[in-house]
Amino acid sequence: MTEPGGSRATTPIRGARTTPMTLRGTLPMSVSVSHSGHSSNGSHSRNSRPPRHADEAYLRETRELLAELDRVRDDPKARERIYLKLTELHAPVARRIARQYRNRGEPEEDLRQVAMVGLYNAIRNFDPAYGKEFISYALPMMTGEVKRHFRDRTWAIRVPRKYQEKRAELNRVTAEFTQRHGRSPTVRELAELLEMDEEQTLELIDAARAYSTLSLDVPFGPDDDGATLGDTLGGLDDALERVVDHAALRPALAALSPRDRRILLLRFAGDKTQAQIAEIVGLSQMHVSRRLAAILTTLRRQLVGDH
Repeated sequence: MTEPGGSRATTPIRGARTTPMTLRGTLPMSVSVSHSGHSSNGSHSRNSRPPRHADEAYLRETRELLAELDRVRDDPKARERIYLKLTELHAPVARRIARQYRNRGEPEEDLRQVAMVGLYNAIRNFDPAYGKEFISYALPMMTGEVKRHFRDRTWAIRVPRKYQEKRAELNRVTAEFTQRHGRSPTVRELAELLEMDEEQTLELIDAARAYSTLSLDVPFGPDDDGATLGDTLGGLDDALERVVDHAALRPALAALSPRDRRILLLRFAGDKTQAQIAEIVGLSQMHVSRRLAAILTTLRRQLVGDH
């Protein structure tokens, strides 16, 4: 691909991990993300809505590009062209993730570039043979890259550096396992993947929970009764949110058992109360409440790759 000024970017070795430094020479610099949350060559304005089946078109275009990428692996020019198209298609998602972590002491533009690192790594390493949608793999990759960027700056308590460094690997293997198997790994499976014993793995998981996130309820400014940090965050494009969330939810919903899917649909599509659901599916209301909590936890983990 060609960068502004006519210089040609180098293609990284497939399978190697891209970092913010190496990305400067590999990421398509022609991809700019406007304040509306869409790439500069996108067809939708901030207030526009996508076509009725935009999520289907989005998924289909991604699948077609990935299939084409697989066919041209030995053609560097064609490969770079498809990398560019995939990056442009998903750049608004990277910007969306960066916005969620802004105002934490790091420039938003830097966070955007870090999220793009995760996107580019996802594009290079995704394997369609796993049978999952690309966005389900890319979301935790981009989110994990941004969190890794904060790792040494935002630990709520003092955590041994070996665990700080292992946290990134924990996120990576968890995301890869979830994509491959359609469920979260057990502690034993994580221990095997990380080449650690189960006790060390549990310590690592506990250490990872020490990662601090800034509360959006913190007052922003000198007055305690003034606007909060959350009040300063700009809005996101509802249409883009809908397309991305639908695409990411589809494989997560498919992994649920038929009964759990029915409970979820009755609650959120049918607007039934827990008591009504209990009567329909033949369970106690307490059991329905517990199942709903477990289902939502599973879906949240599938979407953000955060365990």
